[in-house]
Amino acid sequence: RTRRGVLRMKPLAQMDASGVDAVLFDLDDTLSTDGKITAEAYAALESLHQQGLRAVCVTGRPAGWCDHIARMWPVDAVIGENGAFYFWHAQGRLQRRFHDADGVRAEKRTRLSTIARRILAAVPGSALASDQGYRETDLAIDYREDVPPLPLVEAERIARLMKDEGLAAKISSIHVNGWFGDYDKLAMTRLLFRERYALPEDRLRKHVVFVGDSPNDAPMFAYFDRSVGVANVETYGELLAARPKYVTPSPCGRGFAELAATLGRQK
Repeated sequence: RTRRGVLRMKPLAQMDASGVDAVLFDLDDTLSTDGKITAEAYAALESLHQQGLRAVCVTGRPAGWCDHIARMWPVDAVIGENGAFYFWHAQGRLQRRFHDADGVRAEKRTRLSTIARRILAAVPGSALASDQGYRETDLAIDYREDVPPLPLVEAERIARLMKDEGLAAKISSIHVNGWFGDYDKLAMTRLLFRERYALPEDRLRKHVVFVGDSPNDAPMFAYFDRSVGVANVETYGELLAARPKYVTPSPCGRGFAELAATLGRQK
């Protein structure tokens, strides 16, 4: 433990990689590097899938992106918009499971549009995320993807403004996401594995690996016995409500590939 009593992250090499059922992974700055999926990272993802491990993307990205990921990528499912839904592809068709009904989502989107205008006026330099038009459930404010990067203190300010409006708010490596509801990445992960895979809660915690990089991954870091941060997780310091148990030597997609190689050696 550190002097502040926060769990110190251990090197990935110290993680017991045996008996893993599935790998859950964040997308931005975990699988991706500088906004791109490298051949190295994508090959690592495909290798996990080919080894028989369930692969599930768990991201803050929008429904439009998740439609593509579920259809086209070597994954078993994708959880999107920070836990608003999960999608999977089966028997040639996209299947979708939302937290909220259609009418509820429509009503919430109207309210979020008004809140967005107030936040953008209050935080100069921020903008609606370029993928906002593909979202079903949440508000994404860009603070360092397609705008000149704002300091993390501004991301924290955006999150506070969202919370003042009654939203749940999470900071990712590029956006601040806000939504009405008590769900998050972890809640939808637990629902997915209960409904689709009938995996008992104790096995989910102990035999599933999660890898991520930023504050919106904190519930996942806290829950899983084998939670992993790619090296760039160090960027967020005390903004992390919970830290991963292990950390890769390298950042972003290369760190993801290092995790995949570690798991592959146990097969």
